[in-house]
Amino acid sequence: MNQPLAYVHPGAKIAKNVVIEPFTTIHNNVVIGDGTWIGSNVTIMEGARIGKNCSIFPGAVISAVPQDKKFNDEDTTTEIGDNTTIRECVTINRGTTDRMKTKIGSNCWIMAYCHIAHDCIVGDNCIFSNNSTLAGHINVGNYVVLAGMAAVQQFCSIGNHAFVTGGSLVRKDVPPYVKAAREPLSYVGINSIGLRRRGFTTEKIREVQNIYRILYQRNYNNSQAVAIIEAEMEATPERDEVLEFIKNSQRGIMKGYFSN
Repeated sequence: MNQPLAYVHPGAKIAKNVVIEPFTTIHNNVVIGDGTWIGSNVTIMEGARIGKNCSIFPGAVISAVPQDKKFNDEDTTTEIGDNTTIRECVTINRGTTDRMKTKIGSNCWIMAYCHIAHDCIVGDNCIFSNNSTLAGHINVGNYVVLAGMAAVQQFCSIGNHAFVTGGSLVRKDVPPYVKAAREPLSYVGINSIGLRRRGFTTEKIREVQNIYRILYQRNYNNSQAVAIIEAEMEATPERDEVLEFIKNSQRGIMKGYFSN
């Protein structure tokens, strides 16, 4: 470390082999793990908990207070897992009393100018392309891809392995394994390319397709579709994950492309 042109508060806990480039500011009550690289002109504010082997590029601001008028300087955090890359000018705000933290998982890639607001929980192995924006209180599963300039409304959830196309406005929950596109946001198929890349077999992909044919392509309402899937399809982890997501959806799931 030992960079005289960076400011590191004496109360920050920095691992010995962290690299901090010039003109970066690290506030009190910050923890940074082994092997992390922090570029020039980064600001890491109180409450940041950054894992091992992360890369944070110039202009990023991590753990700034929430853009929430109800926030009253509560002792909240921003947690970032291991091996996560945060590119230029990303902003990640810390939590509020709702969840007390904002959390980004491990092995994520957050590209330039993304914003992740307070109380968001993001899983592992996610990719957020440039200018993607999460409002507050959002849940994002593992292996989720947001293409450029996607914007997610507060309190939405996005399931594991989902792909959201560029420029999308996400106002409803996006179930696991799907591709979401169009305006208003709609089901346009399953994320078969992503699933193959992650080792899903042809049979497993076909099973997921059959689940979503019942849900989105046979003119059932959600309750009818869930009942048919439960009755007619063998119980598997993927089937149960989809059903659980639908049953727990607070905002309702996005429509299918045959919906009016």
